Amino acid sequence: MGDHGPEAGGRSGTRPTRSPEGRVNATDAPRYAPEWLELREGADAAARATELLDPLQEWLAGHKAGGLVIRDLGCGTGSMGRWLAPRLPGPQHWILHDHDPELLRLAAAHTPRTAADGSGVTVTTERGDIAHLTADLLASASLVTASALLDVLTRDEVTALARACAGARCPALLALSVAGRVELTPAEPLDDQIAEAFNEHQQRDGLLGPEAVTFAAEAFVRQGATVRMHASPWQLGADEALLTAQWLRGWVGAACEHRPSLAPRAQAYLRRRLAACAAGELTVVVQHSDLLALPSATGGNS
Repeated sequence: MGDHGPEAGGRSGTRPTRSPEGRVNATDAPRYAPEWLELREGADAAARATELLDPLQEWLAGHKAGGLVIRDLGCGTGSMGRWLAPRLPGPQHWILHDHDPELLRLAAAHTPRTAADGSGVTVTTERGDIAHLTADLLASASLVTASALLDVLTRDEVTALARACAGARCPALLALSVAGRVELTPAEPLDDQIAEAFNEHQQRDGLLGPEAVTFAAEAFVRQGATVRMHASPWQLGADEALLTAQWLRGWVGAACEHRPSLAPRAQAYLRRRLAACAAGELTVVVQHSDLLALPSATGGNS
């Protein structure tokens, strides 16, 4: 995920390897702090683009008979399932993917058991690397979904994901990818420099960062998909002060890690921002984008 969280590894936290969040790796160290995921879940739910649900449901009704099989990539504690399962009708079986066994346990335990029309929802988990999906793996899937994943993948990985979905004729709903734009009110002169350094940090080692949604849209279109995108911004005000404070620490910390020359000014900047946040005087808009890719009627292109 692209929104930097606590150092302990929130879904936006620092990972044991190369990325601040999101990408599955081969280590046994947990990637995300469940506390951070819980803290951000309300803002995520409020931001998700409900406008994409109608075209998704229309496509599923016309192409997927019977119950739905939904693969949730990088599921964390399962917030996508908690948001989406009650909004889709019909029986559902969720397959939750993550590397962290504790997160998988939490996600499975808290997945809703009832769909929008009262049908049953079941769940299983799969631990492992989600960066090597194939059409064969997705052959039985009705939908692939993920939250805050695209921006911590590489071009090759996103291309492979688009190709796998096209080969399996499986739609993808990919939510909350960072767009690289942050608006703080009241503004300060250092805002833009922090944002620029953070965006560069998100793109180290070949990760897509803020370019992810545009690149993914193009990758899915090349495979013959119809792509819809919609803004899904976090709107953080006084009621979200705890989340805003944690986000600020991670955002500024990542910027300074990438550009150490910012650190002397950034320390005072962060103190001011945290004080304003605690006083209920700071609002923050963190821009994200949601993407829906619907397969073509004739299958994907190579």
